[in-house]
Amino acid sequence: MCILMPVQNENADMCSGLVTVEVAPKLEVIKGQTITLPCKFTLSEDSSNTVVEWSIKDDQGTRTRVAFRAEAAEGLIDEDTPLSGRVTVGDDFSLTISSVQPSDEFAFFCQVSAARAGVGEASTMLKVFFAPEKPELTRPSSQAISAGETTSSEIGTCVSKNGYPLPRIIWFKDGQPLPEVKDRKEKTYMIPSVVKEASGLLTIKSTLYMQPTRADKDSVFQCTVEYSMMGDQIKQKKSDTITINLNYPSEKATFTLLNTDPVKEGDSVTMKCETDGNPQPEFDFSKDGNLISGQGGLLTLKSVKRTDDGTYKCNAIDFENLDADLSGIINLKVHYIDPVSVIPVEPQEVMLGEKVEWQCKTKASATHTVQWKKGSEVLSQDGTLSIDGVSYDKAGEYMCVGAVPSVPGLTAQTSISLAVKGKPMIETPAVAQVGKEGDMMTLKCSAFASPSPQFSWKPPGKESVDIEGNKFVSTVTLQATPEVMKNGVTCEVSNAYGKDNTTISVSLKRAVDNSADRADKQQGGSSGVVIAVVVCVLLLLLLVALIYFLNKKNKLPCGKKDKKEVARGEVNNDIVVEMKTDKANEEAGLLNKRPATEQ
Repeated sequence: MCILMPVQNENADMCSGLVTVEVAPKLEVIKGQTITLPCKFTLSEDSSNTVVEWSIKDDQGTRTRVAFRAEAAEGLIDEDTPLSGRVTVGDDFSLTISSVQPSDEFAFFCQVSAARAGVGEASTMLKVFFAPEKPELTRPSSQAISAGETTSSEIGTCVSKNGYPLPRIIWFKDGQPLPEVKDRKEKTYMIPSVVKEASGLLTIKSTLYMQPTRADKDSVFQCTVEYSMMGDQIKQKKSDTITINLNYPSEKATFTLLNTDPVKEGDSVTMKCETDGNPQPEFDFSKDGNLISGQGGLLTLKSVKRTDDGTYKCNAIDFENLDADLSGIINLKVHYIDPVSVIPVEPQEVMLGEKVEWQCKTKASATHTVQWKKGSEVLSQDGTLSIDGVSYDKAGEYMCVGAVPSVPGLTAQTSISLAVKGKPMIETPAVAQVGKEGDMMTLKCSAFASPSPQFSWKPPGKESVDIEGNKFVSTVTLQATPEVMKNGVTCEVSNAYGKDNTTISVSLKRAVDNSADRADKQQGGSSGVVIAVVVCVLLLLLLVALIYFLNKKNKLPCGKKDKKEVARGEVNNDIVVEMKTDKANEEAGLLNKRPATEQ
């Protein structure tokens, strides 16, 4: 029950006298959007002179009317208020605000005056939100930070722009949040600041200070902005990460060979010297006690030789830690293989059927192999190559290859040639064929020989000779005369060491082809006869089966007279068919073999 009293209250539901006003306790909106503040009221008695007024109260407690509307009249907007030009009062007395700004965050009062019924009001708190931008994390532009200093150094600055309400920045080191400390007497602390932009949004900044130690040389730093949104939501946005450029003294040095495979003559070698401090000091390099030049922490040797074997050393001095032993040693091993030597050295010429032998040797820095090859075929793996009973196909180039299996790519090789001399040896020729007697034909005669042989054809013809290594091929063109057809053609090959001959037979190609054709035709004719007989038998069997079936079904009119006539004939196990024709139709009957007397 509401009692008429001249007292004002700021609760959401409010009555004064006999007027009850109802509004939402709190409304939320995103900056730039439009929002409507509803105002509902009830009167204890009818009133024709009801007025609704909307006002705001600032932080100092000052109330300012921004709009009002009388019943059955247009809403009016007050001038020179923070909301002028952006508010309207609807027919239901609700207040609509367009393009809401952070500065519109007030307590809004809806006051209802109803003449004799009295006055009532209630307030709504308007909350404005806007998500800030992703934070930007930057390192200081000053020089590197030194570990172990007694004063805190700037690690980085985190800035997040244009948020509302005021967000907060959280610092992380290696994924773990740092306590928020603002006391500059501490080793680790943050200095925050806030800037209010012309838009009413807030830009927040935080600078982190620390006294880093050597353990922080690889630490990763990050900041997060945490902010509120509508519906009591708490959200976050993370910055990119940074590391710090931290100076700290060296405690030890490492000297490393960067080549992954065993080093062999001709390789380029790179050795790297570095310390565990920052920045890196200057380095000196030496080999077997003699100074050599490097570049920074790198020592590079190009196209090394076996004489580059030895002990290499790097030295460094860090003036921040003079007591540290900053040196390293590499014992470099350069593998090698000597050129292979072959005995005898000269190319070999041997007679057909003789024996030939070579010895191949080399030296290397590690266990090695020696192989004899001809092409891709491995002939020997002990350095000795021996060939008994040399034939023409053994002529050619032989390769001796030395290798160090434990060092990829470390090989040496040389080659030597073998020539075979002897009388000609003719390859077995193919039988020649001609279409008919008198045709021109081309014959070939192939022979191995060294030195070059002479070819003689009987009977002679137009001749040419081709050379394929130590193989000679003579080609002759001549006529297939009756004598050639009878006796063939003789090829004789000779050189200083002897001779060889062969006779090439000549036959008629057509005679063989005709015989084959006749055989094919005969076979084809026989096959045709067999097929025809099989087809006829099958057709006859089908006809007999059909007639038998129709007879069983009484489809064929066959009288006793007809049957007897057939019976008196000489059937002799044959099938007899009698056909009768009249003007109306034709009838056909089939009589099978029956006994001598018909019942």
